[in-house]
Amino acid sequence: MSPGANHKLAVFTHRGPVSIGMRENSLFLLLAIIIGMFSGLAVVLFRTAIDYLRIELLGSALEPSGIRLLIVPTLSGFLIAALVIRYLPRVRGSGVNQTKAAVYVFEGYVPFRTVWGKFLTCALAIGSGQSLGPEDPSLQMGAGIASALGRWFRLSREKVRQIAPVGAAAGLAAAFNAPISAVIFVIEEVIGNWTAGALGAIVMAAVASVVVTRVFLGPEPLFQVPVQQSVHPSELLAYAMLGVIGGMASLIFAKLVAYFRPRLMGLGRTSQYFQPAVAGLLIGMIGLRFPQVMGAGYEYVDQALHNRYGWRLLVLLAALKIVSTSLSFVSGTPGGIFAPTLFIGAMLGGAVGAVEHYFVPWLPGSVGPYALVGMGVLFAGFLRVPFTSIFMVLEVSGDYSLILPVMISNTLAYLISRQYQSVSFFDLLARQDGIELPSMEEQREEATLRIEEAMRPPPALVLHGEDPLEEARRMAETDSADFFLVRGADGTWSGIRKAALERLAAEGDGARPLSSLVSMPAMPALHPDHPLDTALRRMADWPLLPVVHRADFRRLEGVISLEDILRAYRQR
Repeated sequence: MSPGANHKLAVFTHRGPVSIGMRENSLFLLLAIIIGMFSGLAVVLFRTAIDYLRIELLGSALEPSGIRLLIVPTLSGFLIAALVIRYLPRVRGSGVNQTKAAVYVFEGYVPFRTVWGKFLTCALAIGSGQSLGPEDPSLQMGAGIASALGRWFRLSREKVRQIAPVGAAAGLAAAFNAPISAVIFVIEEVIGNWTAGALGAIVMAAVASVVVTRVFLGPEPLFQVPVQQSVHPSELLAYAMLGVIGGMASLIFAKLVAYFRPRLMGLGRTSQYFQPAVAGLLIGMIGLRFPQVMGAGYEYVDQALHNRYGWRLLVLLAALKIVSTSLSFVSGTPGGIFAPTLFIGAMLGGAVGAVEHYFVPWLPGSVGPYALVGMGVLFAGFLRVPFTSIFMVLEVSGDYSLILPVMISNTLAYLISRQYQSVSFFDLLARQDGIELPSMEEQREEATLRIEEAMRPPPALVLHGEDPLEEARRMAETDSADFFLVRGADGTWSGIRKAALERLAAEGDGARPLSSLVSMPAMPALHPDHPLDTALRRMADWPLLPVVHRADFRRLEGVISLEDILRAYRQR
């Protein structure tokens, strides 16, 4: 072949699949920014629509009252049910499980109809007083925007699947005005793991969406958190009690939804037209006396953070919010569960703080930190996302002096929830819907088999690369094995079969070192603490692989074969 032909081949190879893959990766990152911008705009419009509908339907008073509290949620419930059942069946639910299903079941496909359908029904539901929040729907709308853009740009199937979580992070970040928490939630609950490329795209989308949101709605955080003081060591006991109370409240909340949701879904199609209306009527009846439980309740969380309620009212509002949110959610009304969870946690936390300061009035702190930590406690116990719950509190408050009470309270709530509720909330919903989505919590808790649990002791005979060929052949004749490891002087490993060794000895110079005659490539070396699936991925056509010491590659700890791997998995 001529030099010119070689040059043409090189150029063709450079512009082939590798270059196309690089262009798609670059486009993927650019799309992440575009997705973040569009998701931010969508969330701005969504929040504006919710506020507008609330004022138009329930009035402009902070605590609405009157007959409209009964009529508006009821009539809106009928309208929402008709839209969901007849035209928009995919918008039912919070949006988190639907996004996970899009990633793992539907190849990343989220119909754009779901985006505007979720926008319309959730804005109407929350604006009319249903006890739900906008964060989960924002997550699904972001995923739908990302899916539509991925299809429009004709990304590969793998990239379309990966782009839905990118949009989910953008939507959630804009709704929370907290990009770090959104990124961690998507990794912790939606995809379960991350690669550098996926993490980069998710972060860029989340940041872009928050920037857009702050341009239109201002840089203020979702909640106006009062200035925090340092935590007195004696307060840690109260924070631990908050973790226990929050864990128990999370169990009550989860079990209410788990019990009533499948039963209402099983009543038949006709009853589903009435369920959101009945839920709206019951919530309106509660709202006649306690309007704080209606809608997302952000303004009342702010009041709890600033110690505007007594502890008895805080406990009552937390209990009523659990009841009202359960009514809305099990009725099939579209809407999110995040905001009610934050509301319940803030009320319980404020109650614990108020009680503590009643009995121990000389402590320097205020009730606000307890309400703030309580928000994270319910997140950890009810939604079972412990890392998100910690970072959310820190990101919202901007005060790392709360890190110790947050970790204590959230850990206790999470452990209590895990002890008495075997399945996390989102996994429970998926299984009730007949979908087996991967459980990120179960994957985190699953014990990892290590190579040291499956490997065999080193073989009796190990050949050396510097051994003469004839000497290596004689040593091999004394051993019944068919395959021998060959250790190089530099710590690399290879292998040779007995038949190949005898053939080389018959054809070549017996005085030559074995390393100059072994044509097989170097073996991938394993270490005892490697996961067992690492050995499975690296096994290829080798009959066995060496397991070597991490600090000395010449030191053979054992060997492992495909049979050893399968035996370990069977005995698990």
